[in-house]
Amino acid sequence: MDNVSIIGLDISKRSFQVHEATADGAPVLRRKLTRAKVLEFLASQPRCLVVMETRGGAHHWGREIQQLGHEVRLIAPTYVKAFAKRQKSDARDAAAIVEAAQRPTMRFVAVKTQQAQACSMVYRTRGLLVRQRTQTVNPIRGHLAEFGLVAPRGVADIEHLWEAFTECAESLPELVVSTTAVLFERVDELNPQVDEVDKHMRMLVRENEELRRLTTIPGWAR
Repeated sequence: MDNVSIIGLDISKRSFQVHEATADGAPVLRRKLTRAKVLEFLASQPRCLVVMETRGGAHHWGREIQQLGHEVRLIAPTYVKAFAKRQKSDARDAAAIVEAAQRPTMRFVAVKTQQAQACSMVYRTRGLLVRQRTQTVNPIRGHLAEFGLVAPRGVADIEHLWEAFTECAESLPELVVSTTAVLFERVDELNPQVDEVDKHMRMLVRENEELRRLTTIPGWAR
């Protein structure tokens, strides 16, 4: 196995497909491994380049494999797809990963540290909560506008709409009142959740340049 130069690893939830090749791309070994056997197998291999697609768990596996002494590179699935031959299968995907990685112009993704992934998780969680809040506020505006109740755009001004709604509740149909109340309750649940994640964001922004740049994207504060 000393002539192994590159290993393509197609990862999934239960089993991983391995494709070992020499420096010129000639296949050396193809086999399927369970998750529990992956690190044990790679620990027995000569130090080489291990390549995976940037799918779920790739950064975790990348860190684990780096600790074994291998060099790890990640490739976006879009770039690998062009090298897949015939019908899709785990074995062909692993082979395509190897072929893609050997292209001199291929773009790779750096393996993220746990801290970098934690920052990304906080950022995406905040985005999810903000989207959920916006998706709740917009129907409130749309529904109440049909009954003559309007307020300026923006999450902050939803309080004015709530005040107008409560003042006119007795004159509105019961179904409108009960349904709108459910939506307002959802907004009340989301507001403190967004605020809590914002606290974590502010702490992380002080220490993380990448996250600081992300917060400058237009629309982030909504």
